[in-house]
Amino acid sequence: MDGSLGAVTEDDFMIRLSRDEALVLSDWLHRMMGTADFDELVDRDQAVWSPLYRISGTLETSLAEVFRPDYPGRLQEARNRLLDALGGVGRATGDA
Repeated sequence: MDGSLGAVTEDDFMIRLSRDEALVLSDWLHRMMGTADFDELVDRDQAVWSPLYRISGTLETSLAEVFRPDYPGRLQEARNRLLDALGGVGRATGDA
């Protein structure tokens, strides 16, 4: 893949995310990429940087919500909906 937008070829792979999933993943990647622990983990297989940069960049340029003043509230609402859909999975002990 050359990074350009256009027709999907048989060598391309597409992943569909809900808007809530995209918001939460975009935020998480933004917070994690560049931290020592995350970078050290990814550096164990440096080829992973390529898809991480692609995913992060695509999310960042596709989500207008990140530029809105109510983004923090939208993000929290998205987190809550995803956690509700998961039930007990993904919640720390004591979270409701």
